[in-house]
Amino acid sequence: MKIVFIIPALNEEQSIGRVLDEIPRELDATVIVADNGSTDSTSQAATAHGAQVAREPRRGYGNACLKALSQLPPRTEVVVFLDADGSDVPAETHALIDPISRGEADFVVGSRVLGRCEPGALQVHQRAGNALATLLMRLLYGHRYTDLGPFRAIRAESLASLGMRDPNYGWTAEMQIRALRKGLRVLEAPVSYRRRREGSSKVSGSFLGSIKAGAKILWTVAKLRFG
Repeated sequence: MKIVFIIPALNEEQSIGRVLDEIPRELDATVIVADNGSTDSTSQAATAHGAQVAREPRRGYGNACLKALSQLPPRTEVVVFLDADGSDVPAETHALIDPISRGEADFVVGSRVLGRCEPGALQVHQRAGNALATLLMRLLYGHRYTDLGPFRAIRAESLASLGMRDPNYGWTAEMQIRALRKGLRVLEAPVSYRRRREGSSKVSGSFLGSIKAGAKILWTVAKLRFG
């Protein structure tokens, strides 16, 4: 399969090189780092480690992803989303793409809840917000997700059919809900999750950031059901 990694990044010059180096070489994948208006050397570090860079100055996780998607190379078959802070484990990519290559799924979400989490990797407020969002999805859409994990893989043609729009924190929830509404074959796969080694999270690193992200996710879940 022709695989493309999309890695949204904002001021991750300290971690992006390690993340890129951990992507399995045998996948022979194209990697697009979506630089979301970094003020450090994130783009230069990404280029030095073999990635393409898509620059999106408008802040927002979804905006970064949409910019990278606009630059997908022809005949891309699978898109893998991965965070730039080193929390995800790129070596576990096969857990996400193998069900797609076997024809068992169209969309695979890496579940940190089902996998191995380092102590402190998922804060209490993150776990609580995650549980609330997935419960609301189950009540409104009848599907039991365990996580809104950022590490995920989806068929490129399936992704194109979803009509993704959310510019920021609601991106992951929007994708999971639209996948259900489109009737995609959805699976979860256990993945590991590490504490970030450098810098601080743009979301969970502050209480206010967590509140804003949580509120946007819950609003997205409800909006897509009743909007």
